[in-house]
Amino acid sequence: MQVNTKKVILFLVLFLFYFSNSFAIDTYFIDFTKVLNNSNAGAQAQKTLKSKFSSETKKFKDQEENIRKEESVIVAQKKTLSKDEYKKKLEVLRKKVFTMQKAKQKSFSDIAKSRNIAKQTLLKKINPVVKAYMEENKIRIILDKKSVVMGDSSLEITDKIISILNK
Repeated sequence: MQVNTKKVILFLVLFLFYFSNSFAIDTYFIDFTKVLNNSNAGAQAQKTLKSKFSSETKKFKDQEENIRKEESVIVAQKKTLSKDEYKKKLEVLRKKVFTMQKAKQKSFSDIAKSRNIAKQTLLKKINPVVKAYMEENKIRIILDKKSVVMGDSSLEITDKIISILNK
């Protein structure tokens, strides 16, 4: 009976040791937003998009200024123009405003689409780097930092991935 007990205990110890090792993996996390903003490729994409946004904003601001000037000229001419002529000028001005607003909305929508495309492209390029890092360091799971409620900062690999990407 002692031999069987020793075998059972040995089996249980080995069994528990095996399973405790198989479940004792660390879960790492990465801040993809930081990677997108701070990596060289991400920073370059951000710079390009900001430049495009600034130029579009300036262009529409200038157009709005010109429309305001045109409006003040029309208002100043109100007494000298006939009612029909005044209404026609106002209608032309309204059409300009509508066209400009539509173009502004389309332009900013296009910038938002470009931003999303750049983000998706960069994420596709990051995935093989993260996968290689996982294989090299025998990591089984990496979570996005947004999904982590709390975690040890030593488990964050964001800066390591950024440095690999920048190389």
